[in-house]
Amino acid sequence: MPQDLPPLNALRAFEATARLNSVSQAAEQLHVTHGAVSRQIKVLEEHLGVALFIKDGRGIKLTDAGVRLRDASFDAFDRLRSVCAELSRDVSDAPFVLGCSGSLLARWFIPRLGRLKADLPELRLHLSAGEGDLDPRRPGLDALLVYAEPPWPADMQVHVLAEERIGPVLSPHFPGFERLCQAPARALLGEALLHTTSRPQAWPTWAAQQGLDASALTFGQAFEHLYYLLEAAVAGLGVAIAPQPLVADDLRGGRLAAPWGFSPTPAALALWVPRRAADGRAEQLAQWLRRELQAQA
Repeated sequence: MPQDLPPLNALRAFEATARLNSVSQAAEQLHVTHGAVSRQIKVLEEHLGVALFIKDGRGIKLTDAGVRLRDASFDAFDRLRSVCAELSRDVSDAPFVLGCSGSLLARWFIPRLGRLKADLPELRLHLSAGEGDLDPRRPGLDALLVYAEPPWPADMQVHVLAEERIGPVLSPHFPGFERLCQAPARALLGEALLHTTSRPQAWPTWAAQQGLDASALTFGQAFEHLYYLLEAAVAGLGVAIAPQPLVADDLRGGRLAAPWGFSPTPAALALWVPRRAADGRAEQLAQWLRRELQAQA
């Protein structure tokens, strides 16, 4: 049966000492004390049952056993350093593929891409749009930006970015704009509301939060995706409902108004990263996304 390898810290201390021919220089390179290096070498010698160094005047020199282990450890650590450097280059050179809904991509992310590139120039971000069919567990996707409710998947590192807040929006071009803007929320019970088949619970959730009878809502034109729903609202075709970040630019530009504000839901906008693939790029992106969302809140 093969003998277990010695502790890695002991091998690192030996390799550095043998390469530099100095305990003090090895300690400096490893950012530990002289005594710590000496203790690790002693641990290694006791594990192997042989002496690796002997005193040579005021210095040290390798024994025959030490020479054999030096040659082997040089080769092993050199190969490890080389492979780690290659892996680091592979990660830094590869694009970071982020999945998100087409609505979120078109209405929030794309207008901010220039700022993202300026703030994180080293991040090569590729965006992949989809509607409910994106899964970061599959190869080809590094993370997913998604509105969802906890509990979070156990196999994901989840960066919660902001609570979801939804509210009704309408355009100044809508014929009932002036009347509705002066009316309480219950006035919407008499409107044929624009809605999306991808999220049928949005209007009932909002109505319940306002103390309104969700069964009294009247639904008008339906759209498959939120992006089309909001384009219809901007065109003045009716009252839509949406998460606040997706209409923030339209509100700022006067293309839409939100007379009744936005209400929190149990969901949150979060960055999901598979634990197998989590790296520093995801953390950087999460921090940037959080700052952007806070800035427009």
